[in-house]
Amino acid sequence: MHHHHGYTWLGSGHDLLKDGPRRPIHPEFASSKVVPLELAHWLLKPPSFVQGTWTDPTQAADWFGNRAREHADSFASDHDRAPETLSAKVQGAAEAVAGGEDVAGGWYLTGQRFLSVCLIACGPHRLRPGIGCPQRRT
Repeated sequence: MHHHHGYTWLGSGHDLLKDGPRRPIHPEFASSKVVPLELAHWLLKPPSFVQGTWTDPTQAADWFGNRAREHADSFASDHDRAPETLSAKVQGAAEAVAGGEDVAGGWYLTGQRFLSVCLIACGPHRLRPGIGCPQRRT
C-alpha cells in the first residue's frame, strides 16, 4: 500500500556541505541524521528515523506544516516566515503526497542552522522501487 514516511533534520548548515555522510556508500550514512542528497535514500536509513507514516495526504501535510511552524519564528527569511507562504507550502505538500510524490521542505534558520522536513513516498518509491519500506525490514 502506498504511504509516506516523515523525516526531519535540524542541524548546522555546514553539515549540508559535507557530501560524504549524505551518500549511502559512506560509512557514516546509516547513523547520520543529516538529509541525504537523494530524497529516496531516507528510506535506507534506520526505521527509527521515521517520525510518522501516513496514507492520508491531508494528515501527512498537516504533520509537515506543524514541523515547519514549530521553527517558523527562527526562519532566516522574512518571506519564509510569512504565514501565507507556509500555508501555500503545506497545500502544495498535500497535493504532492496525493500524487505519490516526495515533499522536501528546507529552511535556513538563524544561527547558521538548517531545518529539513520531508515526506517520502513508499510502497514502492516511484523513482527507486528497489528500495524496500524501512518499517518492513527485520
